[in-house]
Amino acid sequence: MATNVFINLPVRDLAKSKEFYTGVGWMLDPNFSNDDAGAITISDTIHVMILTHQHWSRFTDKAVADTASTSAVINAIGVDASDDVDTLVGRAVAAGAVEGTSQELGFMRSRSFSDPDGHTWEIMWMDPIARTGDWEAVQAKYGEQQPA
Repeated sequence: MATNVFINLPVRDLAKSKEFYTGVGWMLDPNFSNDDAGAITISDTIHVMILTHQHWSRFTDKAVADTASTSAVINAIGVDASDDVDTLVGRAVAAGAVEGTSQELGFMRSRSFSDPDGHTWEIMWMDPIARTGDWEAVQAKYGEQQPA
């Protein structure tokens, strides 16, 4: 059974956020979008709900974090090929993201960006050999690097 993931994010400017996320190449689902929220489909099982601050407050009594200056979560998305990391981050930057940190370990690489509200996204690729946990095979292919 596939597990669906729904990431909910408060946004200051819903129209700008809808434009940003569709600019990344993700789809806006009009069936679950309105003046208070936008449903963004990343894949068949990963969805992002972008919510106005007022709508967000219906779900929690906590204040909205200022993600432009604080970090609360890093949303990591895995891609199928190493080059897909660059493609997706390139589209995000072209849509207005600010690029963040990157990591190059041979068997795994990632680049990150912040959306217009400062929410952090990491796009990562890992060699399928590394996913098995067979570090002898990883070392044979990439050398003595170990996962952190």
